[in-house]
Amino acid sequence: MTNTFGRVDDLFSLCGLNCSLCPLFIRENCPGCRAGSPCAEVCEFAPCSVEHGDLTYCYECEEYPCPKYDGVDEHDSLMSHRNQKTDMIKAKTMGIEKYHEEQLAKKEILDCLLREYDNGRRDVFFCMTVNLLDLEDLKIIIEKADGSTAEMELDDKSDYMKSLLIECGQKRNIELKLRRDGYYG
Repeated sequence: MTNTFGRVDDLFSLCGLNCSLCPLFIRENCPGCRAGSPCAEVCEFAPCSVEHGDLTYCYECEEYPCPKYDGVDEHDSLMSHRNQKTDMIKAKTMGIEKYHEEQLAKKEILDCLLREYDNGRRDVFFCMTVNLLDLEDLKIIIEKADGSTAEMELDDKSDYMKSLLIECGQKRNIELKLRRDGYYG
């Protein structure tokens, strides 16, 4: 049944993942949850969407949140699933257009981090961090780092940025580490 699933939103997935902040997406190497992709073949959400009338987002379903969401945010893949249910509710509450605006602003910050602060080993960390931290916190961190790193070598800039992001995560009680134990997908 997944071969009839038609995804229309490249920024936000059917199940609540922020695809535009995923390392595979930014590398243009993401098969996504599209018909015939390996992801769609194992995804339990895509066929369910078709069965319920080709929903674009699970929150449109009368049964949401359903048992498919039990434990979905307890483990991560290459990107964090930690806010999957929270982001789904946020998108529904604020409206998908406003949610997209926020995600595009986060994507701009991610692009800046990758362009200015990635030493070739931080793309997954930066993707996860932008996904988990608040937009306003990210803006403040970028401004602080931009004003302090102009004369630094790339490795030092990258280390400094990582330390600022970790410090912010600690203040917000957000662990900036992927949780891979027990991952199911």
